[in-house]
Amino acid sequence: MGAYAEYLCMPENGVAALKPASMTFEEASAVPYGAITALSVLRKANLQPGQKILVNGASGGIGPAVVQLARFHFGAIVTGVCGTPRLEYVKSLGAEKVLDYTQKDFVDSGESYDCIVDILGKSSLARCKRSLRPKGRYLYVSFKMKQVFQMLRTSLGGGRKVICIVSNEKAEDLVLIKDLIEAGKIKTIIDRCYPLEQAADAHRYVEQGHKKGSVVIIIGRPDESL
Repeated sequence: MGAYAEYLCMPENGVAALKPASMTFEEASAVPYGAITALSVLRKANLQPGQKILVNGASGGIGPAVVQLARFHFGAIVTGVCGTPRLEYVKSLGAEKVLDYTQKDFVDSGESYDCIVDILGKSSLARCKRSLRPKGRYLYVSFKMKQVFQMLRTSLGGGRKVICIVSNEKAEDLVLIKDLIEAGKIKTIIDRCYPLEQAADAHRYVEQGHKKGSVVIIIGRPDESL
């Protein structure tokens, strides 16, 4: 968190697991952050099989993992929201429906959901009330104190609830993610790989907002990492 390095020291009982046998090192490197956060989100949402969930920000670092886990592990009906260039990418992750936010606001779609996951905090419970079922959950992955106070207020009633997510990383969760990958329920799509020396170029590419999948930093030449 703040630098790239070839080696990292961590406790022997830290959050680590063997690489999934079905993945390259590049693919595996793109998994832990998004997948562990997504698992925390969906557990907090108490998502049940057959429930409808909307993921606002389905094509970023966390959204793709939320889409895949919600569909293939929790058995939910998933709608993803993203920009035009990434519609097919989000469909390929397993979303049954994908909405283009540049064409239409999802609150005007007429659909209602048991759970709305707001990855970047771009919307609000007030705006989305008509899209959230009476006992639905509105989850913030990125939030400020205003949303924390909303969570405290809504926790007292029996209606719609705001939930702010703080990911709790556990080694057993990473092992679960590994098992789901090997069972074919989670995949990584890589857009581009950059050598460490071009890390600034990688950031510039991501910040343009056009990526369709993960962008990976490689130590050494690409063939050496395999």
